[in-house]
Amino acid sequence: MRIQIRTSARKLLLRGFLLGIGILVCASCVEETQYADNPKGNFEALWRILDEHYCFFSYKHAAYGLDWNEVRQRYSRQVNEHMTESQLFEVLTNMLSELRDGHVNLYAKFDMGRYWSWYEDYPVNYSENLVDKYLGTNYKIASGMRYRILDDNIGYISCTSFENGMSASGLDNILAYLTTTNGLIIDLRNNTGGMLTSAEELAARFTNEELLVGYMQHKTGKGHDDFSSMEEQRLKPSSGIRWQKKVVVLTNRHVFSAANEFVKYIKQCPLVTVAGDWTGGGAGMPFSSELPNGWGVRFSACPMYDVNRQPTEFGIAPDVETALSEADAIAGKDTMIEAARALLNQ
Repeated sequence: MRIQIRTSARKLLLRGFLLGIGILVCASCVEETQYADNPKGNFEALWRILDEHYCFFSYKHAAYGLDWNEVRQRYSRQVNEHMTESQLFEVLTNMLSELRDGHVNLYAKFDMGRYWSWYEDYPVNYSENLVDKYLGTNYKIASGMRYRILDDNIGYISCTSFENGMSASGLDNILAYLTTTNGLIIDLRNNTGGMLTSAEELAARFTNEELLVGYMQHKTGKGHDDFSSMEEQRLKPSSGIRWQKKVVVLTNRHVFSAANEFVKYIKQCPLVTVAGDWTGGGAGMPFSSELPNGWGVRFSACPMYDVNRQPTEFGIAPDVETALSEADAIAGKDTMIEAARALLNQ
């Protein structure tokens, strides 16, 4: 059984739209005033689309002083009728980067404008080679995840994407196979999102009762603070096999979007500890629109919050902080996996 999101956007969510980096979401198109198809017209169209529909202006003004009107004045001086497409694309991408939002992208036939500093300015805390060493060659694969039992009888699941649907029977088989272990590690590091429904399906395996997991709002007008009241997001337990032992979820800054939401959900589940680094955030439900020249723009339009009604746009803190050690890596050990094993073996 999937999580029941009690909002007017529930039907959109259950269609399985994608919440991940670099994916153009067409769940909704925004009707805009007509602008001329020239550099100035495209600049004004883009600024206005965000001004009327982006959902984090007030939050980011408080967080780091973002002033969208000042941004318009500063970047409009860089736009002129003689600039090339590439020059215009660069200016528009730089303007969008002022929002510091990984869900804001500009799409042209020759490039995709993106903001990646949400993870580039932080430690990676992940080594694919080390993970492969722990998995070995005899791991199993189901529902897009790799899993095995480690030599201390701890279950280990590597979940690096939610881009594909979660099979109920696949999840049943994974949890049944791992049921004799002493605890479970879900390695979510480097999972930049995908289908929110997949994140919901997995989270629903770790609770036996309905839980309040957060809130969301919808834009109701063109003003920066025109939102509906906060509407509950609730997680219902799965009708399939549910896990009844301790769990450690490993996170790093590359955990984004739908994976960020998964962490928000599972932190409310009993017997779960989140360990590692802050997640990357990405808490706005993205929508899309188009400029006069045909370039697409994706942006965060519906804000989502944790159970304390706090935004998770800039990430979620772990319960236990841990990071990769260079000395451990040289010795062939993943510090974060070892920390998770220690927590489960206590």
